[in-house]
Parts: sequence; structure tokens; C-alpha cells
Amino acid sequence: MSTTRAITLSADLLAAVLQGPGAADAIMERFFRAHKALGGRERGQIAEITYGCLRHYRRLTAIAADTAPVALVGAYLATVEGLSARALAALGLRGMDDLVVAARRQSQWPWPVTTSLPDWLADQLTQTFGTDEAQALARAWLESAPLDIRCNSIRGDRASLAERLRAEQQELEPTPYSPWGLRRPSRAPLFRTEAFREGRFEVQDEASQLIAPLLEVRRGERVVDFCAGAGGKTLHIGALMGNGGTLYAFDTSVKRLDRMKARIARAGLDNVRIQVISGHHDQKVKRLHGKIDRVLVDAPCSGTGTLRRSPDIKWRITPAAVARLAGEALAILTAAAQLVRPGGRLVYATCSVLAAENEDVVCAFLRACPEFVPLDTPAILKRRGIPLPDAAERALKLLPHRHGTDGFFAQAFDRTAVASQRP
Repeated sequence: MSTTRAITLSADLLAAVLQGPGAADAIMERFFRAHKALGGRERGQIAEITYGCLRHYRRLTAIAADTAPVALVGAYLATVEGLSARALAALGLRGMDDLVVAARRQSQWPWPVTTSLPDWLADQLTQTFGTDEAQALARAWLESAPLDIRCNSIRGDRASLAERLRAEQQELEPTPYSPWGLRRPSRAPLFRTEAFREGRFEVQDEASQLIAPLLEVRRGERVVDFCAGAGGKTLHIGALMGNGGTLYAFDTSVKRLDRMKARIARAGLDNVRIQVISGHHDQKVKRLHGKIDRVLVDAPCSGTGTLRRSPDIKWRITPAAVARLAGEALAILTAAAQLVRPGGRLVYATCSVLAAENEDVVCAFLRACPEFVPLDTPAILKRRGIPLPDAAERALKLLPHRHGTDGFFAQAFDRTAVASQRP
């Protein structure tokens, strides 16, 4: 049961997130640092209420007929958590009787309101998936995501990791698709376990775990993770390489790459070469043109596939930002493709569900780089023992309402032996 203080602080935190700038998780981290006296239980309540308000934001503003954070918290507790007007009054939220009446009118509202989507995003989803599936996807985004981890195969297999965590009173179940994944429905203090300190696992959504296998890396090869970030997929690639060969981790952010260093050491990998680059025209990139066996481009994107975890994205991203990100992704992909040797593999991936950042980028890339041949990407996973349901397209599409994962897109290409005629 929520407390009066938790409700007040939830409204304060929600106001900070809505005012921005910045992502909700970063704002929340700063907020809790400023409220060190809060216990773990109360922090959990505040986080749950705040994220709930962000997930249901548009519906809550319609129910409350108000955008004030305290009104949205009251609407959330009344309509999602089911608290009565009397219970809300006991918690200091008075005058909420009209919320119940307003909630009964929801069946008359357009589906983007009841599923809390901006109209532009609902329109784009409808164009891509059709109305019924767009609505199913929007409803899935209203749920919180489970906690997925990936076992580090350098340190052991999934079964031994599950047993080790069970001994530390942490019960997780195998993920349905990834042979490296374990899952539990809610968050858990896994970072405090000995298994984590020993580098036996990393937190990583199951969909993200299915990207690195698309490279089909082999021992002794040279591989590039072109947009490595903090290194989630880099670590997986390194493990799949059996800690052999050379794996370059490129990124323009020193801060993100610095965070990777401790993760690499904990994972026991010594085949990773971290490279800060100024951009895709950096000399560190150019000197590797045509010399790399496998390249992953996990491109910067809108992050719409992660709305279960980051619901604030719905209210921060704009159509103009999507168009800009799609243009950047195409430029990065085209530049990274020059690294691939004839006969090598290129994989393009995003955590977006929008065609502008996925299929449209792939089509534009193939027009610019005809020496690359698109592959049946789900079939790559199938021959590696990871069959997926409804994998009828050549691209890999993972969606929360279909697969219970974050939304991810991936397209694999092989480069033909014919050299490009581009300047």
C-alpha cells in the first residue's frame, strides 16, 4: 500500500520528469540521490507510481481533465491500482470522486487515448502493422517489462548460472528463445549477488540477446561493434568468439566506453579493443576498410521498442527526431559497411519498431550499396537452434505483444565478392 509521503514524492518526481530535459531513469537516479533517507520499499513505490503515470499519461490526463502531476498520480491510483475515493482521501488526495465517473467514459475515447499514445505514433504504427496489431502493441507497452539476464558463456552455461542464483535465493526461469537468457517477472537485487561480481551474467533483454548470434562469428576473426555504447552486445560477441580473435568496440562517447571497461574485466574478456572515434569518417575506421569479417551496427534510434522500460520516450520523441535519427542511421550503416571484406557479414539493428528507422533505412542502404545481399535473418537464428514463431519476413522483428521481449529490428547482409564502384 502506498504511503502519503510516497504519493507526494511521486508527484514531485513525475513533475521533474515531465519538465525534463533528459531521460526518466537518469532524472530518477538524481532524485533518489537527493532523498537518501528513503528506504528500498518506498523507493520502489515511488518508481512504480511514476513509471505508471508515464505509461498511462494520455489516458490519465483525459480522466483527470488535468495535467498537474498530483492529479495524474491520483488518477493512476484510482484507475490502474483501483483505489477508492475514500482510500485516496485517506492518503491526502481529496476531491477525486469524479475520477470514477470519468473512467467510465473511456470506451467512448479513441484508442490512442485509451492506450496512451501520441496521435503521430499511433498513425505510424497503424501504417506499419495495421490497426488491430498496432493496438495490441500499444497495450503491451502499458505493461512493465520483466528482468532478463544473459549468462556469460565464458564463465559457464545457463543451467549452472540458474543453479548458482538459486543458491543465493534468486529464482529465475529460462527465457523462451535465447539459450543464454534467464528471466523473472520483477526487478531483483541481482547486482548484489556473488554470481554478478564473478562476471557470470549481464542484465540484457532477451531480444537484445538475439542480435549478436546473427553475426555467426568464428574464432580468430576480426569483428567490429560499430556503435558499442556501454557494451552489452560487445560482451556477448566477445563470448561467442570464445574470447579469441579481435573485437573492436567503436563509439563516439568516451563516457559510454569507459563504463564498458569494468564490464569487460568482470566478464573475463581480453579480445576487446576499445576505440573512441570522432565519427564514421575517423581514421581509425578508414584504416580497417575492407579488412573486417563481421560488423554490427546497432544504430542510435528512437528507442520506441523499449517503451515498457522507458515510457517517457513516448512524450519526448517527435516525428522530426525520428526522421533525423533515420538519416543518421543510414549514414552510419553506409560508412560501417565499408569495413566489411568481400564475403563478410554486416548486421543492422535498432531497438525501434518504426519503419522509418528500419525497413526504410535498409531499402535506402541497398540502393546505395548493391554489393550487399540481404539475408533471411530469422533463418540464421533457426539454424543456430533459436526458432521464432511467425518469422515470415526476411528481417528479424521482435515485438512485446508477440514475443514478450523489447521491440527490436535486425537485418543481416553478406557482402558479395564484387567490389563496390562507389567513390
